Amino acid sequence: MTMASAQVAEIIKSHARSASDTGSPEVQVALLTARINELTPHFKLHLKDHHGRRGLLKLVNQRKRLLAYLKDKDAERYTALIGKLGLRK
Repeated sequence: MTMASAQVAEIIKSHARSASDTGSPEVQVALLTARINELTPHFKLHLKDHHGRRGLLKLVNQRKRLLAYLKDKDAERYTALIGKLGLRK
């Protein structure tokens, strides 16, 4: 259920701040969002997979912490990122 390396490279390329950027909060949040979106249909189908759901909740909470960090550091980058990913209404 992991993402293909081509898909990961595309996500990094579209959210990177520079050519060799792979660890900025924007890239990390985009990768976590892609994994969360990939896992969500599994849990709609398998309602009793509680062990896997715990992993999903860990991913969601990590993304939440990264977004809070980004919001504190640079609110403009935060609003641009959530707009681009469609996270908040």
